[in-house]
Amino acid sequence: MENTTDYRVVTEAEEAREYLDGAKVIAFDFETAPRAEWREDALAALDAHKADIVGVSFSVAPGTGIYIPLAHRDGGNADPEAVIPLLRDMVWENPEVVKIAHNMAFESMFLYAHGIILREPVYDTIAAAQMTLKSPDEFRSLNDSGLKTLVPNLFGIQLPSFTEVVTRGLSARNRTRTAAVVPARAPHATSPDPFGFDMLSPNDPETIRYACADSDFALRLYDRFNEWFDRWLPGHRWIVEHVESPTSVYCGLMKYNGLPMDRETMIRKQGECSEKLNELRWKIHEITGNVDIGANCGTKAFKDYLFQDLKLPVLKTTEKNAEAADDQTMQMLAEWCKEHKPELVPLFELVQEYRKWGKLKTTYLDGYLKYINPATGRIHPDLMPLATDTGRFACRNPNMQNCPRKSNDPIGIRSFIKAPDGWRLVSCDFSQIELRVGSFYCRDPKMLEVYRTGGDIHAQTTSIIYGVPYEQAKDKNDPDYKERRTVAKGVNFGLFFGLFPKGLQQQLKYKGGLNPSLEECAAILASIRAGYPRLSAWQEETKRKAAGLCYTETHLGRRRYLLGIMSTDWGRRSFAERCALNTPIQGTAADILKLAMGRMIDGLAERPWIRPVLQIHDELVFLVEENHVKEGVCFVKECMEEKPFPGFDVPLAAEAAVGKDFGNLEEV
Repeated sequence: MENTTDYRVVTEAEEAREYLDGAKVIAFDFETAPRAEWREDALAALDAHKADIVGVSFSVAPGTGIYIPLAHRDGGNADPEAVIPLLRDMVWENPEVVKIAHNMAFESMFLYAHGIILREPVYDTIAAAQMTLKSPDEFRSLNDSGLKTLVPNLFGIQLPSFTEVVTRGLSARNRTRTAAVVPARAPHATSPDPFGFDMLSPNDPETIRYACADSDFALRLYDRFNEWFDRWLPGHRWIVEHVESPTSVYCGLMKYNGLPMDRETMIRKQGECSEKLNELRWKIHEITGNVDIGANCGTKAFKDYLFQDLKLPVLKTTEKNAEAADDQTMQMLAEWCKEHKPELVPLFELVQEYRKWGKLKTTYLDGYLKYINPATGRIHPDLMPLATDTGRFACRNPNMQNCPRKSNDPIGIRSFIKAPDGWRLVSCDFSQIELRVGSFYCRDPKMLEVYRTGGDIHAQTTSIIYGVPYEQAKDKNDPDYKERRTVAKGVNFGLFFGLFPKGLQQQLKYKGGLNPSLEECAAILASIRAGYPRLSAWQEETKRKAAGLCYTETHLGRRRYLLGIMSTDWGRRSFAERCALNTPIQGTAADILKLAMGRMIDGLAERPWIRPVLQIHDELVFLVEENHVKEGVCFVKECMEEKPFPGFDVPLAAEAAVGKDFGNLEEV
């Protein structure tokens, strides 16, 4: 690492003030360490419920930095009661200062534990990294965006790893200290934790260098990325500053709050689920003669039984041209057997039921129980705002975005998410956000009129498809209402993305329980093109533009490269064309949701009785004190329904629901 750095330790509030005073751009970084009872937990230092801030570093100019120790075991710390309020006012809650951090969600989570919510302007350099290119047509992934990866690649400087610094620091300390002054170890630890940053001396040059380098290089990345954005993709800089960085702050709040879980009920249901699976397995074995079906009826033995012993037709194959055995295949075989071998229909009904219960147990009961945090009794999933090409969130450890709906969940998985006493779960969901964004893009007069007058887009589409009056299309007492509306919904949710007759047929068959012919589906789509003429025109214009540029963009300028759009291979080109249509709509909808999150941040600081806990596609979930539910719903709806950016002229609507548990919410 360069020798031209000016890093130093600071323990007095006035020294910190002198360094930070007048700076308009400040990078900061936390060093954390587990509390005594969690010293054996390898990941505890990353958890604000198990760890504390040991120290904080700041950088206001490249090559400089200060480290303020707060909780090192050897002493030599600043007084937190003097320093924290100063830093809160000068930096974290100061609207005149740009706050920079590499992985802003982490710092946001630890500040939230101290009752501090970062205030804009903020800048997350890990988000900026993911919005820059690592090759002419490929953006960096999260795995490419760590500080220890970026700094060598962009600055040619190798930063020491956490393990190296702590190991060297402890070795040096042990050479100069006697056993008599070694701090008492945690009661559950077998030895003093060699990976605790709090065990290092805050005055050791290696400690200071390691801590300050993180802030220094976050500041340098801020300058480097902004130079790149201004030259190549100015729209991405705006997105990083006004969309992704505030979203990172919001993610830290969600991560800290977590989802309260009814663990006792989950364990009881786990046993009931095992009994149900044993019952279903026994019934299947009665039919198959004890063929090994494994955990999901996907074993080679079971496939051999279907396709070799029973001689059933291979209706679908895998990419490797082997017999498929996924859920759709089982449904297709069940349909075939209804006509050709009705005696086998019960087998496929049992298989689908077995698979459903198997997934409920392994994914949602076993899986969720594994992630309940023993310090909180809650699940604190990782929400990743930039994990998809369109800018939509992804979720892991565990994936809480795929909680099953009531219609396909006899256990009631969502009801395990249960508000504590005195609180309620509140869900606010954008109503038909992608259809509204699609209407904004294609400018079709009928679509715009429906949304501007508070009409029913599914009834409008029903009217176009079946040639019936709009009033009749929305009449729930009409004998054809349910089937026609199912068709209209299937069309609406796919029509902006280049839906083909076969795709519509499968959607209506497997999701709507209908069985239209390909000819009927083609006629439906033809009537839609005629009824919404600007839709087809927009689709052709968008595909033509993407083919010329080899990329597509959202309204705010979020770019996605589509090299396959020029391919001579129909499948590859067709996929790229669907992405060209999908990305502007889905990506703009994602940006609108993220902008709403940013608007909420300042308001949440004034409303500690609202706690964000989860994001699911177009939905935000909160814990709200029960005596503040009404005003909490009003606040969230106002933030979500506000005009997202200049020129967006389609009204937004957020639908709220409230309940004691997530599985039993009632619309407000």
